[in-house]
Amino acid sequence: MANAKVIEAKQQAVQDIAEKLRGSATTVVADYRGLSVAQVTELRKQLREAGIEFQVLKNTLVRRATAEAELSELDEVLSGPTAIAFSREDAVAPAKILNDFAKKNEALEIKGGVVEGRVVDVDQIKALAALPSREGLLSMLLSVLQAPMRNFALAVKAVAEKNEAEA
Repeated sequence: MANAKVIEAKQQAVQDIAEKLRGSATTVVADYRGLSVAQVTELRKQLREAGIEFQVLKNTLVRRATAEAELSELDEVLSGPTAIAFSREDAVAPAKILNDFAKKNEALEIKGGVVEGRVVDVDQIKALAALPSREGLLSMLLSVLQAPMRNFALAVKAVAEKNEAEA
C-alpha cells in the first residue's frame, strides 16, 4: 500500500512540473553544485523577490514531465544536480538574475531552458539576460514615441523665436 502512495505522489509531482513547464514564460535550468548554503539562500531570495519559483528537482521526474509537456529536447541538459527557475510573467527576469549570480559565483552553471515554449541553449539564455528589463524596454519605447513630438515642438519654438527676433 505504501508503494502505491509513493507512486501516486511521484505521478502528481511529474504533472505539477509539466504544468509549470507549460505555463512558464521562461524556465531556466542550472547546476548549483559547489554553491554554499548561504549562496543558495541568497539566490533563492533574489528569485523570490522577482516572483520566480526556484526548485531543486530529480532529473528522472523532470524527464517524465518534459515528455508530458512535449519538451523532450530539454533532457540533454538534465544531468547532475539540477535546479530549475520558473517564471510565469517576466520572461527576462530568471535569465538575468541567474546569469548575474553566475558571474559572481562561478559554481552556478546555467545549462539551458525553455522560453515561450521553445527549448533554448545556454547562449540564448545569456542573450535573453542581456536584454533590458520590461520597465527598461517600456521607457525606451516611450522615449522613441516622444522623440518626434519633442523635435516638432523644438522646431516650432525655433521658428517662433526667429520670427520674434526679426520683428
